[in-house]
Formats: sequence, structure tokens, C-alpha cells
Amino acid sequence: MKQRLNLLSFLLFSLILISSSSCSVLEQTTEMKNFGKCEFRIESTENMKLAGVNIQDKSALSDLSFTELAKIGSVMASGSLPLVFDLNIETKNPNPVLAAMNKLDWILLIDDAEMTRGVLNKRIEIQANTVSTFPVAINFDVMKALSGKSRDALINFALNLAGMSSKPTMIKLKAKPTIYFGTTPVEYPGYITIRQEFGTK
Repeated sequence: MKQRLNLLSFLLFSLILISSSSCSVLEQTTEMKNFGKCEFRIESTENMKLAGVNIQDKSALSDLSFTELAKIGSVMASGSLPLVFDLNIETKNPNPVLAAMNKLDWILLIDDAEMTRGVLNKRIEIQANTVSTFPVAINFDVMKALSGKSRDALINFALNLAGMSSKPTMIKLKAKPTIYFGTTPVEYPGYITIRQEFGTK
């Protein structure tokens, strides 16, 4: 009798685990599906640095000091020109329930040319019927991405990207959300294209 009770207890416990796992899988699938239904736009760029020089509020080469230009030139002499910044993504969740993902693979395009790729390994949650913003850290070598361009052209490109130019650079982010079922990743089918206005996937 005792063995039969132990077996029944084990079977009941197993059924509870299976049921719990199924609910979790369904919940995460719904969260990612809702994430795909959200509206996205590139809200802003922040903390933009070119070769370690803050260019966030600069609009022309003349705004850079002699020391700043010398620092950028020194880094370029080594064969690279690193540009780092935060790309803030504003997300509107029109769904009556939570939208979420666990990881985001992304491709950065500037004026329709691919600049770099990366991964945001962070869970993002957008509550029902709300608008929220999350940053994507961008880091790439401008010299490598724009091979053959002059020094001034490379610096002007970065200044335009900072959004201070009268001819703003067009930025797009192609994003592929992922959720995890335990340790198994499940990717969103296809990419979501994020532009600078809502409603343009």
C-alpha cells in the first residue's frame, strides 16, 4: 500500500510539473507574439563618442576643439575609428497583456547600408497598453564600415549620426526577438524593422 501511495504521489507530482511547464511555454509564446505586435520607433541616440570624444552635442568639425581633433586623428592613425552610442527604442504595446522577449539579435543599417550586428542579452518587458523605452548599445568601427572615405568624411558621418546636422542620417534597426523554453531558444520568425517613426515595420 505504501509503495502504491508513493507511486501515485510521484505521478501526481509529474503531472503538476508537466502542466506547469506547458503553461509557462504558452505564456512565453504569447508574450513574444505580443512583442511582435508592438509598434517600434527609434526615439533618440545618446552618449555618442567617436574615438573616446563626446560628439553628442557637436554639429560640425568646427565644434571640435584642437585637442579633440588631435585625439581622433591619433586613434585613426592606428587604423580604426570606434563609434559607440546608445540607440533608444521606444515601444508601444497596444495589447491588453504583457509583451516580452529574452534576447534581441539586431542589425544596424545607416542610409540602408549595414554597419554592424549585435545581441542584446536582456529580458525586455512592455506592460499592457503602455509605451516604454529600452536602450541598445551600439559599437562599431566607422573606418572599417566606410572604407576609403577621407578623415573629414568619416567624422562628418558620425556628427550627422548624432542628429545635429541639417541633413540627418537615416537609421534603421532590424530586430529578431528570442524567448527561452528552459534553455532552448525560440526565435521570432523573421526580422522586425525599426525606423524613426511608429507604424513602419
